Amino acid sequence: MRNTKQENIQEHSLQVAMVAHILALINKKRFGGKVDIEKVVLLAVYHEASEVITGDLAAPIKYFNPKIKKAYKDIEKVACIRLLGMLPKEFQEDYRDLLIEDEHDKQAYIFVKAADKICAYLKCLEELKAGNQEFEKAGRALKTQIEEMGMPETDYFMENFAPSFSLTLDELN
Repeated sequence: MRNTKQENIQEHSLQVAMVAHILALINKKRFGGKVDIEKVVLLAVYHEASEVITGDLAAPIKYFNPKIKKAYKDIEKVACIRLLGMLPKEFQEDYRDLLIEDEHDKQAYIFVKAADKICAYLKCLEELKAGNQEFEKAGRALKTQIEEMGMPETDYFMENFAPSFSLTLDELN
């Protein structure tokens, strides 16, 4: 979709890491959870690493049907394995868990995926605030998807933090 403000992968990954961090903190402080906060943040920093090789694929295409979704996941995994192989051997084990999704990090990945979804929603708010109505439908769909995650942490974020992303600088002050 046409953007009023372009966003690169580094900006996106930083925002996802920051949102994932607060979601993990909410989990710990509000709901007594035990998610590994540092692991969540690190996974978020590297969650789009495969795009260095694959490039970005628009969500409507990526999730068009289960076959395409699975094929793209397979491509992402191959790209991450390739990235891992480009590292000197002495660092490969340090990056394996950050680049290749592993079952033992399942809980942490849930927070990264939630943060990624929230950041897509926040991008919609930013575009709508700039007058770009192309993001209205996507924003509604993303808000519904976030609600359907059934995570108290995302509900808390959406209630307490998300509204501030629609404020002007004057309103923030």
